[in-house]
Amino acid sequence: MAGVMVWWAIAYDSRATLIVMRGTLTGQRFIDYILRPHVGPFLNGLSGTIFQKDNARPHTARVAQDFLRHFQTLPWSARSPDFSPVEHVWDQLKRQRPSCHSVHDLELAVQDLWAHLPQDNMRCLINSMPDRVAACIAAGGSPTCY
Repeated sequence: MAGVMVWWAIAYDSRATLIVMRGTLTGQRFIDYILRPHVGPFLNGLSGTIFQKDNARPHTARVAQDFLRHFQTLPWSARSPDFSPVEHVWDQLKRQRPSCHSVHDLELAVQDLWAHLPQDNMRCLINSMPDRVAACIAAGGSPTCY
């Protein structure tokens, strides 16, 4: 099932629409299909929000950076999965994902899992951020228990 990309965003009391895209995610497609229709309205609906993104190529493309300059973003290393609550949400979804035989089945399964993932799971991950930072510092930047 190559060529399928899943994107979402979480906040303490809400979550963005889960997006399943087929094909390669370029900087322009990131703008057209994710940032403009979903991220912008999501961030505008939450006061004081800081958008965390990794350094994937579509995220660092000049056109994406130009779009995101209108929002407060957190610089982030692509090699710091310990710090990313979204990575742990992804792990939770992957552990629950049933076997799928088509891209369509995969899309339906992921959408269903996303819709039923408790918001408390995301709150716990976000609340763990101070401990994650302390563990990373204590480990000298090496992997942690998170």
